Amino acid sequence: MRLPAAVAALALLATPLAGQGPAAPPRAAEAAKAAVLWTKLERAVADVDARLDGVLAVAIKDLTDGRTLLLHADEVMPTASTIKIAILAELYRQEGAGGGGARLADSYVVDSGDAVPGSDILAGLTSGTTRLTNRDLATLMMAVSDNGATNVLIRRVGMERVNALLDSLGLRETRLRRRMLDIEAARAGRENTATPRELVSLLDALWRGRVVSGALRDDYFRLLATPKMAYLPRLLPDPARLASKPGWLEGVRVDAGLGLAPGRPFAIAVMTTYDGDERAAEQAIAEIGLLAWRHFERLGKAGPLGRVVSPR
Repeated sequence: MRLPAAVAALALLATPLAGQGPAAPPRAAEAAKAAVLWTKLERAVADVDARLDGVLAVAIKDLTDGRTLLLHADEVMPTASTIKIAILAELYRQEGAGGGGARLADSYVVDSGDAVPGSDILAGLTSGTTRLTNRDLATLMMAVSDNGATNVLIRRVGMERVNALLDSLGLRETRLRRRMLDIEAARAGRENTATPRELVSLLDALWRGRVVSGALRDDYFRLLATPKMAYLPRLLPDPARLASKPGWLEGVRVDAGLGLAPGRPFAIAVMTTYDGDERAAEQAIAEIGLLAWRHFERLGKAGPLGRVVSPR
């Protein structure tokens, strides 16, 4: 199923049922069983945390009933490239607002001077000749995390406007303070930061149409779902879909996104820092992604008391 159809279908499935007859099982019985599963998910995530040589922080939100799992979720941590979720959000907000802001169709002629480390695609295009749009730059930013394309978009949408959007959503710790690979800014303490709780809140706001709605919202999540080497979906079976934006720096691994479990979408952010073993941190994020997926997939395909009636 293509993402726009999936988004529409999940939005309908996420709507609470109304007008159920007297034969429906008591809500208390359903809630009690869901609470047991939730407690087991919390314990499994805590077990991953206990095994990690580093600092791990997690937020997972059920976008159907609002239940949220929080583990060190208010710790302020480096975002690495995961901050690009916010940059993309401001680009789409400006597109939706119209006026004098950046637009998806605005043209950009490749300039070799915009290439920085981590700009393998942009740097390989013909300077002064190749013409892209802002949406093309956003695709490079999300699919291959091209840092040069990201910096062009930061210049075009405005760092202060990205932070103003975050302020408008009540997100105080999620901040874009420097361009990509600005080592001097990082040394001066100007780090791009967030908390897991705030990343999940941002994804929740985007999902609910508080930034852009309709076709623009669907297109935002289509770009977020662009295939990439992410950590959260690494262990998921086909055809599971978890649209996310990973990030990495030395000693830091991060991933945040939207799990498109049929009938039970969820937002998730897993952040690690002080990683003693970066590969192990990536594996920890992947394990939590799988735990969350299995939890919400189970809820989505089951009836109120846990019975699964297969279409077959």
